[in-house]
Amino acid sequence: MLREFVPLDPANVTVYVCGPTVQSGPHIGHLRAALAFDILRRWLAHRYGRVTFVRNVTDIDDKVLANATDAEPWWALAYRMEREFTAAYEGIGILAPTYEPRATASIPQMIALIEELIAEGHAYAAPADSVAAGDVYFDVRSWAAYGELTRQSIDDMEPAADAEPRGKRDPRDFALWKGTKSDEPADAAWDSPWGRGRPGWHIECSAMSRRYLGPEFDIHGGGLDLRFPHHENELAQSSAAGDAFARYWVHNGLVTVDGQKMSKSLGNFVLASDVLAERAPVVVRYALLAAHYRSSLDVSNKAFDEAEAAIERIRAFLERALRTLRDADRDTIIHAAPPARFVAAMDDDLGVPQALGVVHERVREGNSALDAENASAALTAFADVAVMLGILGVDPLDPQWGGGGGGPEIGALDTLVRTMIEQRARARETKDWATADRIRDAVAAAGITLEDTPHGTHWSLS
Repeated sequence: MLREFVPLDPANVTVYVCGPTVQSGPHIGHLRAALAFDILRRWLAHRYGRVTFVRNVTDIDDKVLANATDAEPWWALAYRMEREFTAAYEGIGILAPTYEPRATASIPQMIALIEELIAEGHAYAAPADSVAAGDVYFDVRSWAAYGELTRQSIDDMEPAADAEPRGKRDPRDFALWKGTKSDEPADAAWDSPWGRGRPGWHIECSAMSRRYLGPEFDIHGGGLDLRFPHHENELAQSSAAGDAFARYWVHNGLVTVDGQKMSKSLGNFVLASDVLAERAPVVVRYALLAAHYRSSLDVSNKAFDEAEAAIERIRAFLERALRTLRDADRDTIIHAAPPARFVAAMDDDLGVPQALGVVHERVREGNSALDAENASAALTAFADVAVMLGILGVDPLDPQWGGGGGGPEIGALDTLVRTMIEQRARARETKDWATADRIRDAVAAAGITLEDTPHGTHWSLS
């Protein structure tokens, strides 16, 4: 359901996004999720100015402990994987969060929140003589609104499989605190009123969002797969503790690979490091944002090829336009505002596909203006395209892409083509038209277009 966005404080929009559980390295779905909220953040910043953006790191969890080894303890694994996530995010131009708290840094706040829930009658400790001694659970039947986020009734829900069920009053009750187990590392536990243990997954985000954004904030985001049980449980426990919590919920769609759900069992798990090794980062970014953030995104070679072609069309126009601009044009470029149709698309639930349509329309109009030698219209189109690309973070000429986003292959190709252009120029100077034509034909056969201008010859991929 779409609602008009009205922030609590227009001078400071507050956003909390569930970050990664760092038990293993990032895959393409992690990149897509982080990018969806990077676009949201960038648009909110354009609209309102300041955005306080929090994305957590879950560094203590069943899966982290399961993947640890004697050679690499859980905390070392978590830190190494956190660095891999950061590198992947930075690789496709995702802005660093305002705060990026680790769960292990907010244990006292989690314990305090659990104590509040117990005091309010919404949580209870497992019996001391039970196999689940030391556990604390949220009592789902004590909170009448439980299930409101996903519109489910309690009786239709599956049991919570996050802790020993024999200590629970209801199988759907979920763990807030997990008592230490004999087969778990001794350093993966903290002292609490219920004995040594560690937090449950859901309480982590409730405590961290409250700590960094307060009891009420604007937007809570995450992947569609987090709606239940994670976000449902967050909402229940925070609301039961008296917090207004999130005013808006935003969930991004999931990723498929060649039409199939991505899973290790199918052997189609696409790691972020692999795709970034094969494709230019700006191309990966463009491919992942080209679909609406709430829709399912299918990852395939065709999708990346189409993104590469789109980026190349944009790059060719920008470089062509830059050759006609002068220093006097800089104010026009710097002070440009995005076109109204771009703004309308982005304001309508982040309609990035429609916004990209405006970008490409202005690229076509700009090229037509350059063909007609209409410098004024070309400049306006260039300024429009530049500001839209800046907002979306897909300007192929941005220095962050390492020389235009083409990678080392483009640099090598540039050197080769420029050498051929120089040879062709010398042949034309000596009126050796046969050699000049042969060079031009060879370049064209390689899929490269040469453009002769009063300022020299320039090349672009066809």
